[in-house]
Amino acid sequence: MPPKQQPSKAEIAKKQKVVEDKTFGLKNKNKSKNVQKYVQNLQQAVQPKPDASKIAAKKKKEDEKAREKELNDLFKVAVSQPKVPVGVDPKSVFCVFYKAGQCAKGFKCKFSHDLNVQRKGEKIDLYSDQRDQESMEDWDQETLEKVVEQKNRDYQQNKPTDIVCKYFLDAVEKKQYGWFWECPNGGKDCHYRHALPPGYVLKSQMKALLEEESEKISVEEEIENQRAKVTTTTPMTPELFMQWKNLKRSLLKRRLKISEQKLPLLLP
Repeated sequence: MPPKQQPSKAEIAKKQKVVEDKTFGLKNKNKSKNVQKYVQNLQQAVQPKPDASKIAAKKKKEDEKAREKELNDLFKVAVSQPKVPVGVDPKSVFCVFYKAGQCAKGFKCKFSHDLNVQRKGEKIDLYSDQRDQESMEDWDQETLEKVVEQKNRDYQQNKPTDIVCKYFLDAVEKKQYGWFWECPNGGKDCHYRHALPPGYVLKSQMKALLEEESEKISVEEEIENQRAKVTTTTPMTPELFMQWKNLKRSLLKRRLKISEQKLPLLLP
């Protein structure tokens, strides 16, 4: 059975004119309940009936949004932004909420939403000596001759040692160490180690670590605090997790499909 067509604006206006003619003088002169009910019935008769399918679709959409919000609130407990050290620009730190598809702040977010920030190269490893990574495969004849000469000189004058270079430690402590830093004790020819010992903690970080440890609360307390922030009372279960995950996947597929449809056709 085909759906019933909605009346046009002209038909509605015509019916409203009939109602006005029939109720002329009643609304102002007679205040009885029966007359008022009669007027209301006439007005309702000319109003188009709402489309049941549209109402159902709207309600379904609202329910899906509410369900998605509820699931997102549950999963926000497991996501937290990293602590930004003093002097570091938050825009150089990738937003973990954006990575999880949960950040609603957009350009107002103080953390970066740029994927290039996440893809940046690794920082200098302070726990390994960069010179240990060199090999003869990367040397030319001139370099080889220099290394042989240097090794011969080191063997005679500078005995191998595991002592860490004091200039290296001082530069690291003062945050002066970097790719272009040169050791005052002979640059690359310094025979002391340019690597931090295993488990070494910088003095500049020790105070912050001690303060953070003293203010740190237990894991159980942190979980309870985060759970208290969630307004929903729905418990987290593996089924809810899979439902949330499938919902995110379906939304991503839908967005990709829409974006593909908007792309222009490429002629061969």
